[in-house]
Amino acid sequence: MAGLGVLEVSDATFDQEVLRSEQPVLVDFWAVWCGPCKAIGPIVDGVAAAYAGKLKVAKVNVDENGATASRFGIRGIPTLLFVKGGMIADQIVGYAPQNVIEEKVQRLLA
Repeated sequence: MAGLGVLEVSDATFDQEVLRSEQPVLVDFWAVWCGPCKAIGPIVDGVAAAYAGKLKVAKVNVDENGATASRFGIRGIPTLLFVKGGMIADQIVGYAPQNVIEEKVQRLLA
């Protein structure tokens, strides 16, 4: 379900791709059966395109990567984590409109 410029990450690749990333990262925790996840997907893909080169965008399928989801206390999906320098800088739980997501991305990049 990842769009262009969006990386699928797993339990095995999360630390390398997200926590050790040189760039800030937006991580979308989602599942195939989740309606709000499907609704937010195109917004996340659009953010990935708009901020290409400045922001890494990753998706974690919670059904296939439960260890990472539980490690970060993901209880509701979609959950967006904003990660900078290996630390969680912000998060959104549930559906959010594009302007709210972009506001947090801009704060992350500032």
